[in-house]
Amino acid sequence: QVQLVESGGGLVQAGGSLRLSCAASGSIFGFNVMGWYRQAPGKQRDLVAAIPSRGSTNYADSVKGRFTISKDSAKNTVYLQMNSLKPEDTAAYYCNVREVRPDRNYDYWGQGTQVTVAS
Repeated sequence: QVQLVESGGGLVQAGGSLRLSCAASGSIFGFNVMGWYRQAPGKQRDLVAAIPSRGSTNYADSVKGRFTISKDSAKNTVYLQMNSLKPEDTAAYYCNVREVRPDRNYDYWGQGTQVTVAS
């Protein structure tokens, strides 16, 4: 069982920066994708950025050039550096680990951390 603990959310002025962290405990299956999703009130949860255990990172068009996802495999921790924040980035941000197994995928979620960008 994988458990995820997020940190780093908060209130920031437009144009500011925040760094989110997500520490994973437990054993993660070899081929996996670690990512960040966000959900604003009344909207669906959308992918922000993802980093696979093998392959290239992936970003939502709305955050390309402003957000950077990275990970420290030794610490089983994934980060999301958010720069040039905009009010429309305001949402609850959720860490996700997807184990890509031969039979099916397994998804694990963090509890979420609120990011609020004031205009």
